[in-house]
Amino acid sequence: MEKVKAGEKEMTVEEKLKALYRLQVVDSEIDKIRTLRGELPLEVQDLEDEVEGLETRIGKLNEELKEMETAIKTKNNEIGEAENLIKKYEEQQNNVRNNREYDSLSKEIEYQTLEIELCNKKIKEFTVLKDDKAEVIENSKTNLEGLKGDLENKTSELDSIIADTRKEEKQLDKESEKISKIIEERLLTAYRRIRQNARNGLAVVPVQRDACGGCFNQIPPQRQLDIKSRKKIIVCEYCGRILVDEDILGDKKS
Repeated sequence: MEKVKAGEKEMTVEEKLKALYRLQVVDSEIDKIRTLRGELPLEVQDLEDEVEGLETRIGKLNEELKEMETAIKTKNNEIGEAENLIKKYEEQQNNVRNNREYDSLSKEIEYQTLEIELCNKKIKEFTVLKDDKAEVIENSKTNLEGLKGDLENKTSELDSIIADTRKEEKQLDKESEKISKIIEERLLTAYRRIRQNARNGLAVVPVQRDACGGCFNQIPPQRQLDIKSRKKIIVCEYCGRILVDEDILGDKKS
């Protein structure tokens, strides 16, 4: 039988099994805390990404809205210029010397009139686009406020869980480290390897109702007797988990 460390008392197989099971219980409690907290950071991150994305979109929409307003203003200025030219040409028509000059000014007036009609058409188009963008912006702002509210709630929930569980997790981490130190390296390495690959991080499981507590496959009666004797470390032939007898549950803190 291997020693844990030079100068330290040898552990019996039963003591090793109890230590492994205690370690499993502590590590499972740590897993519960981290699972509870572990989902929230992802939700918080997703909400932060959504908020950032929506804020960027609203920023771009506001820029486009300003462009529409500028375009409308430009067209109104063009209309004003065209109206001034029409007024100017009409005044010049009163002082023409021949029909040719009159017709030329009439064509200029007609051209400026068409320009005004075209500008008004563009203004209507820009106004529709502006109103649509303004509506999208308002809806986006409403959605943004909702997302920010969700983010604030989730962040508060996460902060609360971290605050509530920080002390407990720290104590459990210390307990896990303490137990790990008394387990020989070979067993500890095997435990960690099994735990990494096993469902729910269960590397050490009791036999319950004549079955493995991990994969639930039936354990033969003779093998159950061997497990109860605690004379050797036995693993499930189906899932590879370390098996302990159900009675060891009451001894887990001993």
